[in-house]
Formats: sequence, C-alpha cells, structure tokens
Amino acid sequence: MTGSPTPENTNVNVTSGPTGSGPRREFLKTSATVATGAAITGLSARQAAAAEGSNSRLRIGFIGPGGRGFGAHVKSLANLHKAGRKIDLVAVAEVYELRRDQVAEYIEKETGTKPAKYVDYRDMLEKENLDAVCIGTPDHWHHKQTVDALNAGLAVYCEKPMCKTVEEAFDVEATWKKTGMVMQVGVQSTSLPVWDQVREMLQEGKIGKVLGYQTEYFRNSSMGQWRYYKIEKEMTPKTIDWDRWLGVEEGLAESVPFDREVYRQWRRFWPFGSGMYTDLFVHRTTAMLKATGLRLPGRVVGAGGLYMEYDGRDVPDVATVAADFYEGAQGLVTATMCNEESRIQQLIRGHNGTIVFGNNENFDGFDFIPERPQVTRIRDQKEERIAVGKVGNTTLAHFENWLDAIEADDPMMCNNPPDLGAAAIAIVNLGAKSYRDGVVYFIDKNTREISTTDPGWAKHWEKRSHERGEVSHIPGWKAGDTGSVLEEPEYMSLGGPWIDGKDPANG
Repeated sequence: MTGSPTPENTNVNVTSGPTGSGPRREFLKTSATVATGAAITGLSARQAAAAEGSNSRLRIGFIGPGGRGFGAHVKSLANLHKAGRKIDLVAVAEVYELRRDQVAEYIEKETGTKPAKYVDYRDMLEKENLDAVCIGTPDHWHHKQTVDALNAGLAVYCEKPMCKTVEEAFDVEATWKKTGMVMQVGVQSTSLPVWDQVREMLQEGKIGKVLGYQTEYFRNSSMGQWRYYKIEKEMTPKTIDWDRWLGVEEGLAESVPFDREVYRQWRRFWPFGSGMYTDLFVHRTTAMLKATGLRLPGRVVGAGGLYMEYDGRDVPDVATVAADFYEGAQGLVTATMCNEESRIQQLIRGHNGTIVFGNNENFDGFDFIPERPQVTRIRDQKEERIAVGKVGNTTLAHFENWLDAIEADDPMMCNNPPDLGAAAIAIVNLGAKSYRDGVVYFIDKNTREISTTDPGWAKHWEKRSHERGEVSHIPGWKAGDTGSVLEEPEYMSLGGPWIDGKDPANG
C-alpha cells in the first residue's frame, strides 16, 4: 500500500450492496435479457417460476451439515417448513457417511421429503434443481463453495466466518455484487433489532463524536475449547472422504494422515480455522460494525498467546484485536478461553456519553451513560435504560430473514450481507494474522490492498490536529458538530511559537 491514509468525513450509505440503491431487480436493468432468457441461462426453479408469475416453493440443499449445519441450519429450516414456509429440503452433500444418512433421515421424518444424498457438493449443484444452499463446512471451504453457488444462480446461507482469508472475503463480496443473489452470513445476532436502533441514535448524535467500541467473548472449560466436539470411533477413512474434506485437489489444504481429532475439532488448527478469532470474535465484531455503521478498518493489530491450553492445539487461548478506522474510531475485541466470570462490558463510547450493552447478545435493552455536563454543556442529560424488541430465537429469526429476502428477491433485506461479512473478516482474520506474523496490517480503503508498510497512520492524525482539522464521523452522521468540537480557553491565545522573538500574544 502506498501513500498516507486519508480519513475523512464520509456519510456512506451503510445499506448499499449489489444494487447500490435497492433491490437486485433495479441493478439488473442493464441485464434485462436475464429474465427473458430464463429457459436457456439455467436459472433456478424459483427464478423461472417467478418469471412466469407462479407461486413456487424454494428448493434448498445443504453443504456440510455437521454440528452447526445440522443443529441450526437443517433443524431451523425443518421447523420453518412445518410452520408453513414454502420451502422444501431436498438434498444433502456431506463427506461423512453416517452424518449424511442421519441428516437425510431427519429431513424425511420431519418434512416428509426424502432428500437426495451426495458426497461432493458440486454433484448436488449440478444434478438438483436448487434455489438455495446452506453451507456449514469448515472455514477453509467457505469461499469456494459460496462462489460456486452464487455463480450457479443460487441464494446462499453461509455459516460464519464468511471466509478463511480477507482476500477470499473480498472475492465473495464482489461475486455477490456481480450476481445479485441473496446471501446471508450466519452471525445470527445481526437479526436483533438493537443494532439498527443504536445506529440511528449514533447518527443523530446521541453520544456525540463516536470514538470506538469494545466487545468480548469470554469462555472457560475444564477440557479446553472445542474439545467438547465428541470424537467417535465410527469416524474412519472408510466413512469419511478425508481428501475431499481437506480439499487437497482444490489446493485448500495439504494432504495429511487421517485424524479424528482434526476432523471433529478443526477450529483448534490453523489450516482449517482461526480459533476464537473467527469462531467467536466474528460474532461480536459483526454486531459492533452493524451498530456503528463502520466497515473496513485502516489498521489492524492482534495480540495474545497460548498460555494454558497445552493440548496439541495451534490457536491461542488469550487474544485481543484492535482495529483503527478511517472515520476516526477504534474497535477492540478481547477474551480468554480460560476465564469467563470477569468479562469486560460491551459498549460504544462517544464524547457525550456511552451506550452499554452488557454481555452476551440477546438484549432486551441497553443503558445510556452521559458524560458530565461540565464537559458536554448538556444540563438535562441523565442515565437511562432504553428498551428494544427482544428476539426469542435469533437463529430462527436469521433464517426467516434470509427466506424473506429470497422471496422478495432483495439482497439488501438480509441482516448480515457479504459487505458486512467481509468487513468483519478483515478485522478478525487480520487480527489473527497479525498475532501470528508479529506485524501490523494496513488496508487501503480505495484499492483494498493489504500491506505491512505503514502509510503514515499516526502522522496523518497528528497533521490534522496541527492544522486544526475537522473531526471525522461514522457513516450516516447527521448531527453536525454535536459532541465533536472543543472549546478554546482565552489563555490559549498566549500559546504558539515565538518567531524572531515576537510574542504571539501581541498579534
């Protein structure tokens, strides 16, 4: 990356996506032949039926329905099917034979549909007339499977994290915009109404200049994180297509001997996941980005270490990521996997006050803590509890939101679309990479080039201060100078350099 960072006052539309200004049908104006050529372009059953005015059902397939893919994806959609949603669960692609049969049997029992079974997801995409897929594979497969599905004209629900690397995340985002397909990233807390409510308050100046957020995801366990995924004797090279799981042929991982531990507890090992960075930090980071409207950072640094969980894992048990944004704000996420009862609170700080969420994610409200009036010059501000709508089952709500977006053919209806997913990946994955590589990473906001060469991040902000520059704000800021300016004491006129012995106070 070259040049210096140029943070600026940007009122970015944080809901811009594939269309730039609304549903997918608007940005496809230049591709009108897509609708008229449905019969020859291989559109899904739903798309073709929609073109004919038919009230069709969505045909959904599952890629890698292991733990989360079965427990959340399959079971949630089966429940929605029973509740009357016009969906059919028609196919399963899974490399583990026993899991493949288990999922298929469950779907048939719960929905009455006997799904087709595949080992390779590409066979499923080719042979089944699908409208959508749910991806629940390990992180290192997400990019390829998502891009393949989007390019096949399918809607996608991809479990978090959206990708293994930042470059992959940018490519998914670009493919999403190019294809105009509906895509939801599986951070279910983004379907909570609190984040939209908070973002509107921030943009209206409730806490003044937004300075940053802090968040957490603390855990503790007697056996070590992710080892609670049970290893079973039935997991063998005969029941699991190991090379296909690794992705050796696709260049996704090196060929290594079969290992039940790696297969079932892959989040502990760098080739397949990034531990708490991508399994846990991505949850909280995505929520904070949605609440603030912030997206790509300009500077990311990660810290931590493997200080207690010496069980053969690669990933750290203590970690912190700090991200600095061009809008003049900082994001912090920190945790340990070996202590749970001393969490820091999740909050967003501003010059005039703080919004405090507490811990976990399913909030029924949040607190506003004002700064003292001697600073803010606001005499009538007081602490208050602000109520929000509570969601009973965020995972179910997240899938309902995805289905609503598919039926409306509107990618921007999704509560966690790929532009938000990519921004979260940029933070947590570069945080992990920074920890491993021992360097600070910078992102050029225009070219998206990632570099370890400092473009003069600190010097830029110092220059702005020396020039008495304007304050930068979060996207969508509507509050003018509210909580964003300093008072100038009269005695400051006595300051300044003495040039040629002349007192600056004398003019």
